[in-house]
Amino acid sequence: MAKSISMATKYFNPYTDFGFKKLFGEEASKDLLQDFLNQLLPQHHQVAELSFKNPEKIASTPKERKAIYDIYCKTATGEQFIVEMQKAKVNFFKDRALFYSTFPIKEQAKKGVWDFKLMPVYFIAILNFHYDEEEERRKFRRDVCLKDQDGEIFYDKLHFKFLQMPLFTKAEHELETHFDKWVYFLKNLENFDHIPAILNEPIFQKGFEIAELSHLTARQYEAYLKSLVEYSEVKNVSDTSFEEGEKIGIEKGKLEEKHAIARGMLAKSFDLETVSELTGLSRSEVERLANPLSNDEEQ
Repeated sequence: MAKSISMATKYFNPYTDFGFKKLFGEEASKDLLQDFLNQLLPQHHQVAELSFKNPEKIASTPKERKAIYDIYCKTATGEQFIVEMQKAKVNFFKDRALFYSTFPIKEQAKKGVWDFKLMPVYFIAILNFHYDEEEERRKFRRDVCLKDQDGEIFYDKLHFKFLQMPLFTKAEHELETHFDKWVYFLKNLENFDHIPAILNEPIFQKGFEIAELSHLTARQYEAYLKSLVEYSEVKNVSDTSFEEGEKIGIEKGKLEEKHAIARGMLAKSFDLETVSELTGLSRSEVERLANPLSNDEEQ
């Protein structure tokens, strides 16, 4: 079962939809995304400038499935990037990655005479689960491109980069590269109560500032809490169904997570109606959480 949510944290959870897009998917934080991407890219594809594109890609026919990316961006020189934060295990994730990558390829087609020259496409996935079923074959980072039978690169314009975050186990004193620091930052952000010395540099200082819950507006905080509820529900279902192989305890776990979030909101003086709306708990249930002493007396 996923661990209980603590509302006493200083920074948001970057695995939530809100947290990930706040950290990497806004104009104000574009330099963070650029710096992170450059740790994954070869020298000849380093990002000097990028712009965000519409993350929703419509299928070319009504019968085809559309794609909605977490982040979709393009560099000034034409390289295109799909960046996905996958919070829980899904079936056929590699197939999904390949399917998603066809959209930025197809949209490069030009009307009239065209020589079929394509710009590079990168699919980058930050995964909060193991997609490799066999433990002995698991790798934290997997860089994939088209190669021939001798292992030589056949095509250098389609790349997949998968990061299995649970496999990154380096402690602070073991971090060696700027990329190590980024992964350490993302994996532990929600649990930090201060900026570690090794991350005390401008790019991460900005990341911490963006992620600090006290810096969010009331509306942003409500959106984050809603995203946190969705994250906890997905993680509970995934952890139980994939790791335990059964669904016993899912509903109980979901309820415990909602109660934890509701208590945190009540402690921050959110009104009962708002707490009920964002957590999905009934008004009477929220009232019971708001008055634990009277509940004890009734029992």
